[in-house]
Amino acid sequence: MKVKEKSFFGTKWVRAASDIWKRSFNRRTALIAGSAALLAGCQVVPRTETVASIPDPTPTAQPSATALPSDTTRHRVALLVPMGGTASDVGQAIANATTMALLDTNADNIRITTYDTSGGAGAAAQRAIADGNRLILGPLMADNVPAVQAAAARARVPAIAFSNDASVAGNDVFVMGHVPEQSVARSVQYARANGSSSFAALLPEGDYGQKAYSALQNSLRDYGGNLIGFERYARGNTSIVGAAQRLRQRGGYDTVLIADGARLSMQAAGELRSQGAQGTRLLGTELWSGESALTRSASIDGALFSAVSDGRFRRFSDSYEARFGTKPFRIATLGYDSVLLTLRIARDWRVGDRFPVARLYDSGGFLGVDGPFRFMRNGVAERALEVRQVKGNQVVAVDAAPRSFGD
Repeated sequence: MKVKEKSFFGTKWVRAASDIWKRSFNRRTALIAGSAALLAGCQVVPRTETVASIPDPTPTAQPSATALPSDTTRHRVALLVPMGGTASDVGQAIANATTMALLDTNADNIRITTYDTSGGAGAAAQRAIADGNRLILGPLMADNVPAVQAAAARARVPAIAFSNDASVAGNDVFVMGHVPEQSVARSVQYARANGSSSFAALLPEGDYGQKAYSALQNSLRDYGGNLIGFERYARGNTSIVGAAQRLRQRGGYDTVLIADGARLSMQAAGELRSQGAQGTRLLGTELWSGESALTRSASIDGALFSAVSDGRFRRFSDSYEARFGTKPFRIATLGYDSVLLTLRIARDWRVGDRFPVARLYDSGGFLGVDGPFRFMRNGVAERALEVRQVKGNQVVAVDAAPRSFGD
């Protein structure tokens, strides 16, 4: 893919973002206490300053402990994530990452308030809008998007969801997650350019498998190649091995897409490459990103998959661990990048006005921990992906992610 450097990295904001990264990820400050401001179901970041005053001799009504302070110089932005339930650890990691972004950029023109979606995403969105927030970051779960969208649409408040389900985008809902269809397309494009012509697939039952299948079909239409066949399976060791056996017996392909995580993919790979089929090329998806187990399996050696670059993530992870004492979830970068995105647009966004949604469609895109991204007209974030290969005891990039988007 041919890209142009100037359209993305020639802008001032990119140089500023680069300076922020160089400055923020080398320091280890005592900001852990300040970073914990997002621990409650609805807390405000940054905190307001306390001002001492002379007591009024006459008893006066005290403000509510949960009331938001008045803002005349800060944009109000709501963060909708689960702070309870099974996904609470992920929600907390995203909240922590938004705090990191505010601290690293010394931002003083945005106030982020966290609303807990574990008790109902629609109710959380309604409360956020009633509090005067003009932009929603979240929710995390795709099935929470309709309730948030219904509440936000009446107030014309856009939402930037952290989901990777492209189908929930639209009507002022933007999908910022790493969409699996883009990973499949990038890998197929690379494989076609490097000798693959006949494809097959192992697909899990359910929504993810269907998305992978559609992405494979669309990619072969765009880049050429034939789909020889596919096998579906219920997620489980014996089921995927049986599907791999049936696919190998059918034959006729040179490349197989395994649309699953590392553990099940390694189970299938051993079968696909048995009985003289060692030369079969294997493709994975973004689910393989960060899975060190891949390097310990001989059956998966040489396999390809595509994902966002981890170059900046390593620095992000180190800084996160220094502040919060634990490693971040990989998805936490979406929280950080959503704040960088908001800060860039806030330069020309007057406090009190509606969020300028049209600015999200900037063709040059935005830069974050996960590299360049831009929102397409369907509201889904297009990302610059690199192609990686499992080689022995390591995973290496064999085709770098584009550094910018072409016009």
